[in-house]
Amino acid sequence: MKTAIVTDSTAYIPKEILDANNIYMLPLIVNIDGKSYREDIDLSATEFYEKLSEMRTFPSSSQPAVGEVYELFQKLEKEYDAIISIHLSSGISGSFQTTSTLVDDFPDCKIYPIDSEISCYPQARMVLEAARLAKLGLDAEEIVAQVEQLKSRTSAYFMVDDLTNLQKGGRLSSGAALMGSMLKIKPILHFEDKKITVYEIIRTKKKALQAILDLLAKEKETVDYPLVATVIHANREESARELIQQIESRHPDVRCEMSYFGAVIGTHLGEGALGITWTEDTTK
Repeated sequence: MKTAIVTDSTAYIPKEILDANNIYMLPLIVNIDGKSYREDIDLSATEFYEKLSEMRTFPSSSQPAVGEVYELFQKLEKEYDAIISIHLSSGISGSFQTTSTLVDDFPDCKIYPIDSEISCYPQARMVLEAARLAKLGLDAEEIVAQVEQLKSRTSAYFMVDDLTNLQKGGRLSSGAALMGSMLKIKPILHFEDKKITVYEIIRTKKKALQAILDLLAKEKETVDYPLVATVIHANREESARELIQQIESRHPDVRCEMSYFGAVIGTHLGEGALGITWTEDTTK
């Protein structure tokens, strides 16, 4: 069985890695001041954060059009027996639902939509693992099962530097955002029930990041498989490198990587956000 792997732009997998692993990417749309951009095609993460301070209105995002998804699947069915399509959390986007509506439209090519229930690099890990297993020749059902297991072994926590985007996105009241800014509160966020929610409220950036590092250390003590940790940043590469150094110093056996929050997730978290995610290291 030949299986195609599809994902959306919020996995933030560099183009050269997509191409090297035959992964097909569907870009989400970012809407800024009346103009629409395809994420990571028309608008890079760097360009998004450069525009952020100049935006007249709060940016928004939208899923790929169903016609675009249908067109890609129509192309893939000529070459593949199955399509595994891994999407960002259905709690913040309709991409997974869109793919699910097309399952019965391709009787000669079995479609397996997967809700990652998360986004960014945790989603990318699932996509890359699916691509690795597809190259090994595993059938689609077994790939899906292993991706679901990887999903169950994934944790991710984020710290936002500015409460403005959370307030404008409806996740904090304006009063709470104002009070939080005055008190230097840094909410730790995570995905719960497929949505971005507040995990804990902590004062100061340093303490918030230390709390996330402690969560990693606690989980590392309880699992019986190797971990890979990824530091994700919203235009804060230097801070991300410092966090990686802390993780490597504290956990020499944990492999570390770096990724970024692109435009779509940046509309939720804002510039300056930092996150740490960890999951099973399937390369060991």
